[in-house]
Amino acid sequence: MGEKRASLGGRLSAVLVAAGSAVGLGNIWRFPYVAGENGGGAFLAIYIGCILLLGIPVLLAEFTVGRHTHKNAVGAYRSLAKRWSFLGYNSAISSLLILGFYFVVSGWTLEYFTSSVSGAIAEYTSSTINAERFAAFTTDPMRPVIYTIIFALLTHVIIALGVQKGIERSSKMLMPVLFIMLIILAVRAVTMPNGLEGLRFLFTPDFSKVSAKTFLDAMGQAFFSLSIGLGCMITYSSYFSDKTNLQNTAYNVVALDTLVAILAGMVIFPVVFSVGIEPTSGPSLVFVTLPSIFNTMAFGPLWSTIFFLLLVFAALTSTISLHEVLTAYLHEEWHMSRKVAAWIVTIVTTLLACASSLSLGVWSDFKICGLNIFDSLDFVTANILLPLGGFFTSIFAGWVLDREILRDEISDHGRLKGRLFGLLVVLLRYVCPILLLSIFLYNMGLFRL
Repeated sequence: MGEKRASLGGRLSAVLVAAGSAVGLGNIWRFPYVAGENGGGAFLAIYIGCILLLGIPVLLAEFTVGRHTHKNAVGAYRSLAKRWSFLGYNSAISSLLILGFYFVVSGWTLEYFTSSVSGAIAEYTSSTINAERFAAFTTDPMRPVIYTIIFALLTHVIIALGVQKGIERSSKMLMPVLFIMLIILAVRAVTMPNGLEGLRFLFTPDFSKVSAKTFLDAMGQAFFSLSIGLGCMITYSSYFSDKTNLQNTAYNVVALDTLVAILAGMVIFPVVFSVGIEPTSGPSLVFVTLPSIFNTMAFGPLWSTIFFLLLVFAALTSTISLHEVLTAYLHEEWHMSRKVAAWIVTIVTTLLACASSLSLGVWSDFKICGLNIFDSLDFVTANILLPLGGFFTSIFAGWVLDREILRDEISDHGRLKGRLFGLLVVLLRYVCPILLLSIFLYNMGLFRL
C-alpha cells in the first residue's frame, strides 16, 4: 500500500484507547443489572476475582499478538500461525454481528439523550408509562432506525479521520469526560434519601445469595466487559509503540474498566434504593426505570441529560473499536484506502443494524431459530463467538505461540521474571480455557446448575 502504518502517541494514549474499547454499555448498562440479580457485593467480589484470573491473562495474550505483529486481527494470526487465521476471522465476524445490534442500542441512548435535552422525557412520570413509551419507540419503523443511522455516522466520522486524529483524539476527550460525569452522578445519587443503602448493597458481600450461576455470570461479565475475544484489543495494540509496557497498560485498562463498572453501580443502586425499587429490575433498569426516577428529582432533566450523554459516550467508544477491527482488516488485507474501507464497513453494518431494529417491530414475524434478527445477533455473539474466541485465544497463547515471543512482549524483554510469568502460562493453558469453555457450555444449555 506504500503507507507507513499508524501508531499511537505514547503510554497514556495506549491506555486511554484500550480502555475506551473496554468501557462501554457493558459497564454502565449491563454490570449494574447483572450485579443486582446476583446479590450485589458478593457478585462484585467474585467479578473482581474473575477479572484477575480470566481478564488480565487473555488481555495480555491479545496485546502480545497485536503488538508483536503490528497487524489487524486476521493478519496477526496468519503471520504467527497460518492455521490459526480462523481466530482473526472470528474476531471480524463477531465485530460485524455485534455492530448489527449495538448500533441499535446506541441509537436508543442517543434518542433518550435528545429527549432529556428537549424536556420530552419529563412527561413520563412512572415506570409503567415509560415502559409503554420505550416499547412504542423500539417498535416504531422509523425513529429508532434514524437514530441508528446517526450513531453509525458519528462512529464513521471518527474512524475516517484515522488512528491518531480520530481514535486517539476522541479517546483522550471522551474517557476523561466519561469519568467526570460518572463521578458527578455518583455523588448526587449517594446524597439521595436512603442512598447509602445502595452502597451497602454494592459493597457488602452476602455470600448466602451466591450460586454456581453467580460465578458463571461473573465470568461472562468480566469477559464481555473487557472486549476480549473480539479482536479489538489485538487491533488497538497493533498500534502500540514497541516501548509501550504491555503489563502496565493491561493493569491500567483493567483498573479503569472495573472502576467504571463500580461507579456505575454507585450511580444506579443508590437511586434505586432511594425510591424503593428492587435492584433486580434487569435490563429494563436503564431505559424504563431510571428515567421515571430522574423525573422525581430536583433538576430531573439535567440529571437525565448527563446520564444519557454518559451512555452515548460509553457506546461510542465501543462502536469505534468494533468498527476499527473491520476497517483495519479491509484496509490491510484487501489493500483498500482507509476511507473506502471505512465506508464499506459503515454501509454494511448500518444496513444490518437497520434490519435488526426493524425486527423488533414491523419485521418481528421473521425468525431465525425462533429469534428475531436483533436477538439472534446478540445470542450468536455473546453465547458462541465471544467465549469460543476467548477459549481459542487462550489455547493459542498458552500452547501454540512461541514461548519467547510471549515472554519478550509482556516482559519488555526480561522485566517480568520467575513465578509471575509461569503463573501467566498456567492460567492461559489451563484455567482460562476451562472457565471459558464452561461459560460456552452453560450458554448453550449443555449443562444446568
